[in-house]
Amino acid sequence: MSIQELPVKEQPVQELPVKEQPVHELPVQELHRAPGTDSPGQGAPADARDAEGLSVWPRSARPEPHGDVSVGGVSLTEAADRFGTPLYLLDEQEVRERCRAYRTAFPDADILYAAKAFLCRAMAHWIQEEGLGLDVCSAGELALAVTTGFPPEKIVLHGNAKSPEDLSTALRLGVGRIVVDSTSEIARLAAITPPGTRQPVMVRVTPGIAAGGHTKIRTGTDDQKFGLSLTDGSAQHAVTRILDQPHLELVGLHCHIGSQVDSVKPYVAAVRRMVGLMARIRDQHAITLPQLNIGGGHAIAYRPGEESLNVGVLAGRVRAELEDGCARTGLPVPRLTLEPGRAIAGPAGVAVYRVLAVKRTAGRTFVAVDGGMSDNPRPALYGVRYAPRLIGRPSSTPPRLATVVGRHCEAGDILADEVALPGDVRPGDLLAVPAAGAYHLSMASGYNLVGRPPVVAVSNGIARVLVRRESLDDMSRRDIGL
Repeated sequence: MSIQELPVKEQPVQELPVKEQPVHELPVQELHRAPGTDSPGQGAPADARDAEGLSVWPRSARPEPHGDVSVGGVSLTEAADRFGTPLYLLDEQEVRERCRAYRTAFPDADILYAAKAFLCRAMAHWIQEEGLGLDVCSAGELALAVTTGFPPEKIVLHGNAKSPEDLSTALRLGVGRIVVDSTSEIARLAAITPPGTRQPVMVRVTPGIAAGGHTKIRTGTDDQKFGLSLTDGSAQHAVTRILDQPHLELVGLHCHIGSQVDSVKPYVAAVRRMVGLMARIRDQHAITLPQLNIGGGHAIAYRPGEESLNVGVLAGRVRAELEDGCARTGLPVPRLTLEPGRAIAGPAGVAVYRVLAVKRTAGRTFVAVDGGMSDNPRPALYGVRYAPRLIGRPSSTPPRLATVVGRHCEAGDILADEVALPGDVRPGDLLAVPAAGAYHLSMASGYNLVGRPPVVAVSNGIARVLVRRESLDDMSRRDIGL
């Protein structure tokens, strides 16, 4: 079926199939994509996907004639022609399957999708239908979710510097938990909590563990802005302060050690330290905290050969450490919470760009596309490396190293440095970048007044716009002065 034949808004969100595949039928190891395992919805083993260069693409990705690739049954070339470029495609079934895999791995835990990775109304709808809660960091994320119909009691608010609006909106809408990140926040929150109510809160603890794919996304050590230190007693002091507030109810502890963590060991160490703190809180204050949130940050592979976090292994090791630690200290096992974001949204997304220029100079080849750091700042921020692919036409020309750059007035506007592309890449070609579902549009900017790309959901051969392209008129309307 040609994509041009499919009207954009023919199928509203609420009509999409929800429970096509029960949770218990989805193998947990699919999040890790071990070699030789079958991929649901794709039908080919992982080694075949590797041979086709699709190992880090959505499971539904298939090579098509004439060098094209389809995702969710939709041709990327036809999608680019219909919706324009730059363009984000989001595979709905990939999102849903990843939600289900987490629920399978952690059946007795609360799984909260980290909205900061990517949030729109449809995403909130899918997450809710798949039985996950939501982790938000602002009044904006919170309001979007609640107005979509997301149950506020299944939402957790946290952040290192919550504004008065963030806190008042959370109280007004009735969020399930607020994660306290500083001692000053305790008094501020207690002062605005309505009389006769008690707001459930958690304390974000810095456990002193260094983990993550880059120094800028390691959040478990004392030398960064998040949380209250375990080593210097700040976390224990915050606990005491909260217990003195009659309008606040301390329900547990929270920690988040970093992002792009591909090893289970740091999580096991974090659980061990958090259980130790819970035991000290019991001994000092005679209370037993019923909840423990160990955050998210689970790594995904952006390029073939990179490691992702095996969530099935994580579940087994964390559960064993939690049970053993509680047995040693005489604590009941708390209710566990996790906050995956990237691991759910990231592998479900593909970005599509059109080549505008090819320049060969000083021994390097630069391939300039119609997007860049305004729609994906992560390479500039963290040095992230991607694996772009030529789509839309075959090429028998041997590959050459090229640097894919954006259209913005910055030398650091690089999307993929020194990657192999066909030597005959030329203006008008299309490049597709997998693993583009997280921290792309959510971190996009208005640099050079280049409008942000649209997000198009694909599923079962249907493509529909979730977030439309930002126009010059959209940006001009905010400029009201002369």
